[in-house]
Amino acid sequence: MDSESKREREKRVVSEMIALYCRWNHHPKRKGMCPECTELRDYAWERNDQCPFMETKTFCSNCKIHCYKPVMREKIRRVMRWSGPRMIFTHPILAVRHVIESKKEKKRLERENAS
Repeated sequence: MDSESKREREKRVVSEMIALYCRWNHHPKRKGMCPECTELRDYAWERNDQCPFMETKTFCSNCKIHCYKPVMREKIRRVMRWSGPRMIFTHPILAVRHVIESKKEKKRLERENAS
């Protein structure tokens, strides 16, 4: 998979996770995301666009260099922890793919560290 389609897929996943979090935690009756969640999504997209490691990494959490500002990193971490388990019900294919890629990345990192 080339880095451009990987970037777009990662943007889609983070957008869906933020939207799910926002819908359930900020305003369940209204369409769209609140300004805070829109800002977080835009920030995540910007970081994704600037990432020089897109070719080799799977997820930001596995990256050696954390380019998120501490406040934004905590916000995205909160969103991921909440949305992750719930994604299986709203976007099962994305959720299963994420689990599979996470397992592969964990094994790859273990082999890398063992050598």
